[in-house]
Amino acid sequence: MSLAVLHSRALAGMDAPEVTVEVHLSGGLPSFTIVGLPEAEVKEARDRVRAALINARFEFPARRLTVNLAPADLPKESGRFDLPIALGILAASGQLPADRLEEYEFAGELSLTGDLRPIRGALAMTYTALRCGRAFVLPRASAAEASLVREARILPARTLLEVCAHLARRENLQPYIAQAAAAAQPDYPDLADVKGQAQAKRALEIAAAGGHSLLMTGPPGSGKSMLAARFPGLLPPMSDTEALESAALQSLGSGGFRLEQFRRRPFRAPHHSASSVALVGGGSDPRPGEISLAHRGVLFLDELPEFERRVLETLRGPLESGRVAISRAARQAEFPARFQLVAAMNPCMCGYLGHYSGRCHCTPDQVLRYRSKISGPLLDRIDIHIEVPAVPAEDLSRVSNGDVSSVIRARVEQARAKMITRQAKENARLTTREIDSHCAPDGKGATLLMHAISRLGLSARAYHRILKVARTIADVAGVERVSAAHVAEAVQYRRFDRT
Repeated sequence: MSLAVLHSRALAGMDAPEVTVEVHLSGGLPSFTIVGLPEAEVKEARDRVRAALINARFEFPARRLTVNLAPADLPKESGRFDLPIALGILAASGQLPADRLEEYEFAGELSLTGDLRPIRGALAMTYTALRCGRAFVLPRASAAEASLVREARILPARTLLEVCAHLARRENLQPYIAQAAAAAQPDYPDLADVKGQAQAKRALEIAAAGGHSLLMTGPPGSGKSMLAARFPGLLPPMSDTEALESAALQSLGSGGFRLEQFRRRPFRAPHHSASSVALVGGGSDPRPGEISLAHRGVLFLDELPEFERRVLETLRGPLESGRVAISRAARQAEFPARFQLVAAMNPCMCGYLGHYSGRCHCTPDQVLRYRSKISGPLLDRIDIHIEVPAVPAEDLSRVSNGDVSSVIRARVEQARAKMITRQAKENARLTTREIDSHCAPDGKGATLLMHAISRLGLSARAYHRILKVARTIADVAGVERVSAAHVAEAVQYRRFDRT
């Protein structure tokens, strides 16, 4: 047989389109050509595959060898095609039976000795391959990640020789048996560790219950970072779908996915020097950025005004839509980005405005210039704005008596259950029509809201966000109708709106 056909997977955003690997041997001068829009690392497979076959004691055919990766208009990247190319050469040259190739999909990078190295995106590829009904042959180092997809048949292998022995029916590969994922709540830092800051803790509970974004301002040392680090522990446990989505995105990132992080809410805290590509994602081979890696979790932006303005402006679209679309000349990709934004900033450049009397020497112009680094449209999209004041000395010496995270999380879960029953999603994601239907306040609440809108000069977006936050406050309290008290508290959480 001079032609062999195998199946593999490429990566295009969160999707893993099928790639047909066709290997053909013909007469002529010896050559090795790979076609089908391969990128540099795929072209380098020629040298890796040749060395791996020779070191595994196979004969490398001295003929004209052509490898086609179809479809031809889909860019192919990474070394995951090494394994199917090597198997195709062996099948086309008659050194390996080809009757079982149709039953499997293959992916794996080969070392020069024939060992299989782990690949990026194993979870995403396995999830898509499951729909085709084929078993997936992967490097053993990637099997645990891929096994998170239930009902998928994973055949892990350490070397090229193990795969060949399986296809030749000499020694079958054993399906990977996934270890049961722990059902217990992951261990997060406890909110009770933060002393004082009762208002900030209340705001975190409201934000966690309704899925709202949050901005904290306060002097250095007031506990903003501690509060943010404990926010994921207030969120409900991840569902199976949420956990798989998050894990698949992690597997696509440059840092990869670690099995012990499964079902743990992501907490991403990029440095303020991060570029827009690092935050949103991109590159010639589009990869998810920080906001997608925070999908179903928390994106914490400390020192918010220190980020470049154009970087911050890239957050506006994903905050509304929950998705990121990346377009390049030859590649387009879309990633989910349903994250909760938690941001922190100082009140001025030195950080002591209004706190620690006598330590702030910033002029009004300097304060205005510092705060103006955050645009009005972005500020408008953040649901809750709160002040985190300096902790009084007497609070520092007291034993914390606030609720622990598990108690607050139970209240958050009850409030979320009400939202799901009523509208099948969190309050932060309600549309304008749904706000009119589910968030309408009573007479006194409506009057109070109209007065606040007129007095503070709030935008229409701020008006809708106040109603959504008020609805969440009512849900946490277990009340069906939004009252004036709920509206008043929600208005207090818009303290940074400018007239």
